Amino acid sequence: MQDSIFIGGGGEGYGEKQGLKLKYANRHGLIAGATGTGKTVTLQIMAEEFSARGVPVFLSDVKGDLSGLAAAGSPDFKLHDAFMDRAGKIGFGDYSYQAFPVTFWDLFGEQGHPVRTTVAEMGPLLISRLLELSEAQEGILNIAFRLADEQGLPLLDLKDLQALLVWVGENRANLSLRYGNISVQSVGAIQRRLLVLENQGGAKLFGEPALELADLMRTDLDGHGRINILAADKLMASPRLYATFLLWLLSELFEDLPEVGDPDKPKLVFFFDEAHLLFDDAPKALVDKVEQVARLIRSKGVGVYFITQNPADVPEDILGQLGNRVQHALRAFTARDRKELRLAAETYRDNPRFDTEEAIREVGVGEAVTSFLAKKGVPGVVERTLIRPPSSRLGPIDPGERKRLIDASPIAGKYEVLNDRHSAYEILAKRAQQAAENAEEAERREAEADEMEREFKAARRYTGAHVKRSTSRKSRSNARGDTVGEALGKALVKELRGTTGRRIVRGILGGLFKGR
Repeated sequence: MQDSIFIGGGGEGYGEKQGLKLKYANRHGLIAGATGTGKTVTLQIMAEEFSARGVPVFLSDVKGDLSGLAAAGSPDFKLHDAFMDRAGKIGFGDYSYQAFPVTFWDLFGEQGHPVRTTVAEMGPLLISRLLELSEAQEGILNIAFRLADEQGLPLLDLKDLQALLVWVGENRANLSLRYGNISVQSVGAIQRRLLVLENQGGAKLFGEPALELADLMRTDLDGHGRINILAADKLMASPRLYATFLLWLLSELFEDLPEVGDPDKPKLVFFFDEAHLLFDDAPKALVDKVEQVARLIRSKGVGVYFITQNPADVPEDILGQLGNRVQHALRAFTARDRKELRLAAETYRDNPRFDTEEAIREVGVGEAVTSFLAKKGVPGVVERTLIRPPSSRLGPIDPGERKRLIDASPIAGKYEVLNDRHSAYEILAKRAQQAAENAEEAERREAEADEMEREFKAARRYTGAHVKRSTSRKSRSNARGDTVGEALGKALVKELRGTTGRRIVRGILGGLFKGR
């Protein structure tokens, strides 16, 4: 089965070996089943098989136990005998224990390399979804992004977006004439949502250096595809942040990767665990975007596999595009459960050997009902399948092993140091500082002008008083042989020689030059 990845099969009452053809692996798929039925092990063995065929993989480690992919299984493991028995039963003759090349990622930078994007790259639609904004608030966010583009304001991290929203609020009167009403209340509501996101650790998602998609599509020296594991156990405390990040990553792959048509094998396989989080309360615009990505991204060579408890968690338009399926047991305790079980069974191509609905209800742990695309992309007949045992360790590696692998990673040191370059926050802060300095300078000049005006008026009053006094003393001045003009001139010269006189002259001349 060199052209396929081996899933399982064989055994009494079961069909032939089941494999997923590599050339159809980018047609997407579904892994579904109730809690505890074996979805995580199926995800693990599929990641192993893709890696062994040279296909890079991206997956989320929701429960914290998929790090075992980086270490080989051991004969000392308590399930060793059960694994060997299963391998023999399904005809897995070359079964052996093996480790696989793994790259660890973590939004919080604690259990792997930091993984970031910029606010501008995520865009207003996904950020609105992340912040759970109303339609009016989303409209203001779109205005903010438009202004950032027009005024050359790079939006890299949350403080850039927060600073831009402050500027939008301060200039809302002028902006509303062009873009429509901008209310202080809506701007304040967005800022509060950003504060909540920051308190949840979401600020660490935004910044530079941003993730380069090429680092998710690496192979090792032996040609094995690297398995990229996102630490999601802590991230699941913020389910909307988790779902929005994975959707952003899918969108980036869709937008940036070149068209490859129908390759012999995928360029990357993307596993979206806890897929129901993506669609819970999602607006129609977002669901439409997911549907568009799922429909078109296969031409970029990317296969997307949704992992959830029930196929009903995935919208019908998207579910119809998932041609490769592994269905673990579904429980039917209520009328609603039975209805969903029946609907799940109806999506498979019937097998005359058994009843599909009954099989989905009865398969045990490590068993599944499977259907994979066959020749010409036609869905295969449904089969009951024993899932093959994993070659890597079942369970997590210890923190010391994880740290050694992170330090030895080919991208070690590339994303660890945050680069806080000149962006919207710094630009707007500089503008605000310049505006404050200009206002202070204008206020100082106005104060100087007022002072000069007061001095000039005082000088006029003073000169007028001297004229009156000099006129009244005209007779006495004539007696001494002085004219009125001479008396006035002498009085002015005497006064102007003093401190008050110098101040009057300075005020008058200053006013004249100020006028110029």
